[in-house]
Formats: sequence, C-alpha cells, structure tokens
Amino acid sequence: MRAITVPQPGGPDALVWAEVPDPEPGPGEVIVRVRASAVNRADLLQRQGHYPPPPGAPAYLGLECSGVIDTVGPEVTGWAVGQEVCALLAGGGYAERVAVPAGQLLPVPAGVDLVDAAALPEVACTVWSNVVGVGRLETGDTLLVHGGGSGIGTFAIQLGAALGATVLATARTTKHPRLRELGAAHTIDYREQDFVEEVDKATDGRGADVILDILGGSYLGRNVAALATGGRLVVIGMQGGRKAELDLGALLTKRASVSATALRSRPLAEKAAIVRGVRDEVWPLVAAGKVRPVVDRRLPMAEAAEAHRLVESSDHVGKVLLTVG
Repeated sequence: MRAITVPQPGGPDALVWAEVPDPEPGPGEVIVRVRASAVNRADLLQRQGHYPPPPGAPAYLGLECSGVIDTVGPEVTGWAVGQEVCALLAGGGYAERVAVPAGQLLPVPAGVDLVDAAALPEVACTVWSNVVGVGRLETGDTLLVHGGGSGIGTFAIQLGAALGATVLATARTTKHPRLRELGAAHTIDYREQDFVEEVDKATDGRGADVILDILGGSYLGRNVAALATGGRLVVIGMQGGRKAELDLGALLTKRASVSATALRSRPLAEKAAIVRGVRDEVWPLVAAGKVRPVVDRRLPMAEAAEAHRLVESSDHVGKVLLTVG
C-alpha cells in the first residue's frame, strides 16, 4: 500500500507519498480501506519531529479516517467486511489502509457522506469528552471556544449550541459570519479585541461557565479572568506555549477549576469509552442535522504538503480532508 511518510522531520515538503508494508490486524482490530483522512494540528507537530506517535501506533500521520472495513481480525464482534465506518486513530490515517482497534470504530452517521465522515471522529471525541465530560456543560451555560474557525472550534460551537448553551467564539473577523451560522451567539476577533472584556460584556459581567482552550500558556491568566464563579477551564492545546503563571487567588475566589487533557495517549479502554459516548450522545445530533461536519476543502492524499500549508496558515474554516482513490 501507499502512505504519507516523513523520511526526515521538516516543513510540508518533508511529506512523501510512498510504498510501505500493508498493515495486519491484531486481536481486536480491523483493517479499514481508507477513503479519507483529515489534517489535525498534531499532524503538523509530528511532521516537524515534535510529537511522536505513542508506542504501538503506526508511524504515519493521521488521527482519524473514514472508509470501508476490509478485514476483520480475531476477537472482533459487531463489525463486518464491507461496512462503511469512520475511526479515531493513534496514527496511520494518511494511508490506503490502516489497522484500527474495534473499540475506536464508529458507523458513518445518517446523512453524512463517507468522505466527509473523516472530519468527525477526532473532533467529536475531543470536544464531547472535554466540553461535556470534563467541562460538565449544561443547558443555559455560557461556553467560550477559542480557535472557533478550526475543526475543533467549529464542532464545539455546534455541539454547545445543540446542547442549549450560549456559545462565544474567538477567531479572525473574516470567519465570524460562518461561525455565527454554526451557532455562535457572539464572535470575538482575538487580534483586535480583548476577549476578557468581550466575554464580560456578552455575559453582563458573569463570565463563561466553560472555556475550551487550544492556546495554553499565553491565555491562562486571561482565561481565568474570563471564567464565571464555579467556571471550568479545559486546556487541550499549547499553541500559545507550555508555561504560564497561575494566580491561585483568582482561581480560589471564583471557586473555579483548570483541567488539561490529551486524547491520543489515552489507554485503549478509555478511548473506547469515549467513542461509545460519542456514538450514544453525539451521533443522534449529527443524524438530526444539529451538528454537521464542517469541511473547508478536499485534497488528494498525494497533496498532503499543500494541506499542511493551508492548516498552518489558519486560513481555513473547519477541516481540510485528504482523499484516497
């Protein structure tokens, strides 16, 4: 088969579409013939040599895919050859075939195209497990989503709105009309506006109940300032740095909490539990049209370098997909 390889870490041109050995299913795994994968920020870091795959994961990039089950390995029940699926991966999605633990498979939701389904697994699992699981978002809460134009952001806006929350989102002004279409009640240009002041105005001084943050260090202090009493800050990325000073007094005064999570490195059992939750609680919203995959564009897998350049530029809204065949 062919896969996107990285012979030497570097820029987008380090990606090479090359022949590699076919995967073999282990116990509890299936082989999926890939129809599409999606570009995630973690892929860019791995390409640069900063984010190696966890032990046992494929060496190739790609944290999600859609396709058709090609082979069912031993100890797998409930799945059959020929089924259309999408999957959460620890790696390997940028390829023609990939081995997937059966617990990380999802059926393609009703009404979603097989290719577009590749835009769902990683964002759905990340957003649901953090906004609902860790952040405990409830109807009537205010949710602040940083990076509203990203794959994570566009999904979080839709999910928050579908669950009855008031959603605020930061993004470039050019993306604001699309984010409002997705359900954002208030959009903030992080380059021109102070998001703490904007959250204060939008909530009449109460603050955000849940903040989903991809920036990390550079936003920590201001995120705490933007929290409501009893608010929950959930950090899922470090695009703004790994370190910052935390004012514990401010956190204590608000009786607020800060959590940080990662999905890729979790044990298989934890990932399977998240996938089950997404299938039970999120897939019905997708089937009902309340949450949809947001796809900026599709590119052939062999043009992965161009896809990486686009995601690095942050000029996209939603997901950039890589297609096979």
